[in-house]
Amino acid sequence: MKSADLLADAFGRIQETVHQAVAGLSRADLGVRLDPQANSIGWLVWHLTRVQDDHLADASGSEQIWTVQGWADRFDLPFPAEATGYGHGPAEVAAVQVTAELLTGYHDAVHTHTLSYLRGLRAADLDRVVDEGWTPPVTLGVRLVSVIADDLQHAGQAAFVRGALHRR
Repeated sequence: MKSADLLADAFGRIQETVHQAVAGLSRADLGVRLDPQANSIGWLVWHLTRVQDDHLADASGSEQIWTVQGWADRFDLPFPAEATGYGHGPAEVAAVQVTAELLTGYHDAVHTHTLSYLRGLRAADLDRVVDEGWTPPVTLGVRLVSVIADDLQHAGQAAFVRGALHRR
């Protein structure tokens, strides 16, 4: 198996979990928080998709799907276009009131871009340094694995919240 195929499989698992977490939920369900400090399903999926979009655009030298395809306008959130959710508090989490269709539409567009980028990678590309702001510097391979790990964690959190909603 090629490295790009393995990475594509991992990103596919994120997409699958995202779809399962939001399927059939209303805007109100997507905004539910288990306590006032907790993240909602809608915010978690928006955030994990924004991180993937931001980091893949940076690594590939392309524009973010969020802006180039007009998703920022469709979501109409009260944040700057470059916001990804890092550092958001309860007020920002509460501001993410969206539909399942909007979340999965944006996620699927980012996923498509991700797969397109991965198809063009060679194993040697994974050693390219993409961020010298860390010690040691971050390579493309490490950045991609980091995005996968972060996204899977947030997708799992969204699935957990969905389960808690169904038990209420």
